[in-house]
This record gives sequence, C-alpha cells and structure tokens, in this order.
Amino acid sequence: MIKPVNDEDFMREALRQAQKAYTAREVPVGAVIVRAGKIIARAHNQVELLKDATAHAEMLALTQAEAAVGDWRLTDCDLYVTKEPCPMCAGALVHTRIRRVIFGCPDPSAGAAGSVMNLFQMPTLNHRCEITSAVLQQECAAILQDFFRKRRAEQAEL
Repeated sequence: MIKPVNDEDFMREALRQAQKAYTAREVPVGAVIVRAGKIIARAHNQVELLKDATAHAEMLALTQAEAAVGDWRLTDCDLYVTKEPCPMCAGALVHTRIRRVIFGCPDPSAGAAGSVMNLFQMPTLNHRCEITSAVLQQECAAILQDFFRKRRAEQAEL
C-alpha cells in the first residue's frame, strides 16, 4: 500500500533543502512549492552565494513555481518552508496568491505569519493565505539553532 503524501513529507523535502543551505554556509532555510500533490519547485537560501538580499528560499521557489505553472498566479499551490516567512517573503506569497503556507518553526524576531505580524491574513490585502504552523517544528528549529551556535563559536575564536 502506498502511503499518501502529507504535510510532514513535504516539510522533510524542505528540510533537505535547508541542509543544502547549511552545507553552503547559508542560513539553513528550505522551501518547496506543491501543486496537485507534486513538488513543482525546490529552493534554499542563497543570499551569500548570489550576493542578493532577496535570495530567500521562498523567493527562489516562487520564481521556479511561476515558470513551472506559466503564470505568476499560484492560486492552487502550497508553500512549505522550514522557518516562518519574513515580511518580504510574505508579501510576495500574498501577491502570487499562494493558497496555503505551511512552516516549521516560528521566527520571533521577524515572522510575518503571526509571530511579529500576520501579513497573510490582513483584511485590507486582496488575498489571504491559509497558515499551518509547527510542522516538524523541532527539526526545523534544530538546524537553525545548530547553524547559529556554530557561527557564534567561529566568531568567538577570532
């Protein structure tokens, strides 16, 4: 019997993308976009590699998904991301009309899905995204905590 794919399965793929970022010494955030039960985009943070402040996993995944769909409107797509999106990414996700945003761990300093603000469900915007939080939260938080713990240790050695 084939097990149906669920939120945790897609978040595990986002975690694989986050691991790629970790290996590349980028902040380890990964994202995938799903349409009709299939992944149509995969990305991880590439801010340092591309020297581009907008190269967050979500933004890169949006560009891939738009190409896959052939439109900038992603009304029947869901985004899985390991960390709560920032305001920049949340704005882009609302603009592209993503149906659902599923994230792993909250971002208490810059989260735009309820931690600091909730751009996804602002009544004055033309679209609202459903939000599901805390999917594989511990695993998503652990990779970020490990990354920053190692970065702080490296800085202390200098």
